[in-house]
Amino acid sequence: MRKKTELCLKSPAKINLFLDVLREKSNGFHEIRTVFTELELCDLINFTLTEKDSIKILSNLDSLNNKENLVYKIAFFIKQKYNVQRGVEITLEKNIPISAGLGGGSSNAATTIKALSELWQLQLTPKQQHEIAAKFGSDINFFLQGGTCLGEDRGEQITPLSNLEIENILLINPGFAISSKTAYELVELNGENRDWDFFKSTFNPETCFNKLEVGIRQKFAVIDRELNFLEENGANKAILSGSGATMIAFCPDRKTAEKLAQHYSKQNYWNYITKTKGVQNEHY
Repeated sequence: MRKKTELCLKSPAKINLFLDVLREKSNGFHEIRTVFTELELCDLINFTLTEKDSIKILSNLDSLNNKENLVYKIAFFIKQKYNVQRGVEITLEKNIPISAGLGGGSSNAATTIKALSELWQLQLTPKQQHEIAAKFGSDINFFLQGGTCLGEDRGEQITPLSNLEIENILLINPGFAISSKTAYELVELNGENRDWDFFKSTFNPETCFNKLEVGIRQKFAVIDRELNFLEENGANKAILSGSGATMIAFCPDRKTAEKLAQHYSKQNYWNYITKTKGVQNEHY
């Protein structure tokens, strides 16, 4: 059987349909309860084996062409840990905004773990892949599983849920980043959300929740203004995506989503109409 020397994979974005911050842990992290789901919006990553004993990364965003890129860090870690002799060239086409609450970096990281396990013939078990993921970020474990999942503790404890089909999701990004650190510093810890049981019985987008949103809306007036605008102009529900600054509008139909998208295009805000994607990364 001929060994593979190249893989091209989709690396999907995610949204949090429910994100509750339960408490601050003694190690400084926060314990959360969240429901992740993948979107059709995705980056594309091509992995090519090379005879050189090196890792090379190329991206359509110059700011990612360096060793600080999470993709590079994970590739380097795996190569060192398993004493891999061959190198790899990784080409990353970014479509997901950076530091936007959509999990693009974590998704790229998970895609890299799976791709290099196959290309470097490491045959990493799911447990080994999840252990690597947990070293580099809390959301990476979700993307190793894919679909729709419950995330607990820091978000790295993953339980698969039934796939969800939600269409006419409009994403809007105002063009600035909000760090997770900032978002969690602003959160008010006032006990768990009592609507959790109701949400998990329906998974209705209109009951979505993000505890990080309150503090961020107070600090960033533009987020508060646009979330109000979305609900006043046709969205069934509008919430912050993760730590932001991307906002999610769940629209009743494609026409409403397109109307709102046109409005934000005129404001020069990045926007994208998408839907949930209940399957894992695909070769294509």
